[in-house]
Amino acid sequence: MEQSRKFTEQRSTFPLIRHLSARITPWLLKTAISANQITFISMVLGLTASLFLLSGEFITDLYASIIFFFSYLLDHCDGEVARARNKVSRFGQMFDSFVDCIVHSGFFIALGWGTYTASGNFIWVWLGLAAALGATINYLIGLYMLIWGNLKPSSSIEVRKNQKISLDQPENWKDKAIFAFRELARADFWLLVLVLAIFGQVWVLLPAAAIGAQVYWITLLLVRDKNYRV
Repeated sequence: MEQSRKFTEQRSTFPLIRHLSARITPWLLKTAISANQITFISMVLGLTASLFLLSGEFITDLYASIIFFFSYLLDHCDGEVARARNKVSRFGQMFDSFVDCIVHSGFFIALGWGTYTASGNFIWVWLGLAAALGATINYLIGLYMLIWGNLKPSSSIEVRKNQKISLDQPENWKDKAIFAFRELARADFWLLVLVLAIFGQVWVLLPAAAIGAQVYWITLLLVRDKNYRV
């Protein structure tokens, strides 16, 4: 309980996933599982969720959203485990970013195919591919910035004994809007997927993501010298 309190200390209401990961991370720290192994399991769960989306049926979409949630949960636990054990590494950050790209690209491609299967309209496949392309571009830009030193790696983040992390805070309205879009909305994306799946409307994500994913990588260029993270 004390360890869990450390992870939630001074944390705002959003993102919700951080409140959940703070309850799970202390249990993971009691095991021998490494942060990179947690990241790998997160990837497996994310790709499994994509497989469920391929059929385009209500029940399989619902199953996919639940599995997707667990993928997101572990995706946030891995960093907390690494920091708690003082084992943050450049490889870990790059592996985590790669998994994020694979999981989100796979998610939108599978959702596009599943929606096409259910509707018979091939436009959904193109929308899924457009969203996946945006996620891939975002990953490649982030990788380029990280390798050439324009993006602050996790290893440069100061982690104190009480588990607080030193991060840049958005100051003006533009940075706050970008922070909300890139970090808060992304962190709780699982919740949007779950709610839409419950109502059988997960397809709504496709047109939004086809455009939003392009905006997402553009905003990375705008905050390349910032360390906005949740």
